[in-house]
Amino acid sequence: MTAKPRADIAPNTWAFETEALIKPTGFREYDARWWFGHPGSDRAPEINLYGVQALGLGLGTLIHELDVPLKIVTGHDFRSYSLSVKQALTVGLLAAGVEVHDIGLALSPTAYFAQFDLDIPSVAMVTASHNSNGWTGVKMGVEKALTFGPDEMGRLKKIVLEGLGEVRAGGGYVREPGVAERYLADVAEGTKLSRPLKVVAACGNGTAGAFAPKALRAMGAEVIELDCELDHSFPRYNPNPEDMKMLHAIRDAVLSHGADVGLGFDGDGDRCGVVDNEGEEIFADKVGLMLARDLSALHPGAKFVVDVKSTGLFAVDPVLQANGAVTEYWKTGHSYIKRRSKETGALAGFEKSGHFFLQPPVGRGYDDGLVAARAVLEMLDRNPGQSMADLRRALPLSFSSPTMSPACADEVKYKVVDKIAAEYAQLAKTGAPVAGRRIKDLITVNGVRFQLEDGAWGLVRASSNTPNLVVVVESPNSAADMKAVFADIRGRLAAHPEIGMFDQTI
Repeated sequence: MTAKPRADIAPNTWAFETEALIKPTGFREYDARWWFGHPGSDRAPEINLYGVQALGLGLGTLIHELDVPLKIVTGHDFRSYSLSVKQALTVGLLAAGVEVHDIGLALSPTAYFAQFDLDIPSVAMVTASHNSNGWTGVKMGVEKALTFGPDEMGRLKKIVLEGLGEVRAGGGYVREPGVAERYLADVAEGTKLSRPLKVVAACGNGTAGAFAPKALRAMGAEVIELDCELDHSFPRYNPNPEDMKMLHAIRDAVLSHGADVGLGFDGDGDRCGVVDNEGEEIFADKVGLMLARDLSALHPGAKFVVDVKSTGLFAVDPVLQANGAVTEYWKTGHSYIKRRSKETGALAGFEKSGHFFLQPPVGRGYDDGLVAARAVLEMLDRNPGQSMADLRRALPLSFSSPTMSPACADEVKYKVVDKIAAEYAQLAKTGAPVAGRRIKDLITVNGVRFQLEDGAWGLVRASSNTPNLVVVVESPNSAADMKAVFADIRGRLAAHPEIGMFDQTI
């Protein structure tokens, strides 16, 4: 037994410098994330370096419990404090008797690649991904190409918060040079574009700036760098390919340079956003559909896994049907889609947030923004007579809502969603209409997603990370029909007082 961390320690005190601070809320379903703080911020930290050390001891203890080799890959993203966080994590891992193999400054996919490169199954990548400055976190796993899910995160949380970490002898430290160079060579291997595609590479001054331009040039692209200089103050915008400031900057650069495509990478390089040659953002689920069309032509009968927020076009797309492709909708979350893709032998998994999981022979299975970018460029290269905008326009038309997030407390949100799921299950059973049509299919792996007879659908699920629900609707018919489906959901939500005021219009 070790001392239990506290959740109520104030900074600039004796306790903050001598005890472990960890807020329990930092343990998420499939990774860990806390507000660490930075100079000038008056927000109270949720974890300190002793807390990170306790996390490392807990992770090392869990590695012993899971009976995997007592070695782990570590890396850190480009933030002013990430190296110190990684070093504190390392101290805890060493105390647990684990041998730490440090690859230095890295993207998350660089750390995942290192699991293969160094033949070490466990990984702990210190990153806050696309979160703003002041956040820190750790993405962890003990199997190659996979990261923790709720079971492992739940056990880790219990070990850390209850002081169950065990100090053991045998820890060691190895600095691993050259992994970044081997990763870049691996990403570009076998790809040589047959035409000189002009590509805007936007990195938001995050870690990907040290990797993306080199990788894209090695593939044969002409690269226009946009905010690729490393600067952990993120002076222009947060490195997040879902952030409108970043997308607008990419759009402007694509149009001013006459580029074939714009590619945006998040803070740890595991996501990729796409802007076409006309300056139009293509949402990641539609990019996934384009890639599925392209890949299923090369691999007939391929299976794809997509998260439940993704477009319903995967189920009805005529090109996928002609290629014999099959699509399964699964739980939202990079860890879930990654694991399900591997379990089912899918060729690829796609998540609407911009995570792409390209399985062998296309990729190694983990989410990698540069591998996703490579797949986009190869798709363009295989269609020399078509632009990115042409490929976008070739998709069937659909009308999609933004992702809406009505407030609902963490303590009740799952029960509320269960009630709403039961309502739609009863409608499906009785054949009662929703927006004038019967429910053809129900998917309940992650909340409830109901599909109507003509392909329109709606989703209600609980957010994994915040006290909110998640609502998405789509129709292949019209914007008015999309609103009709949404009206049905909104009416049902209004009957549950646990849900906050929800006057969203679309």
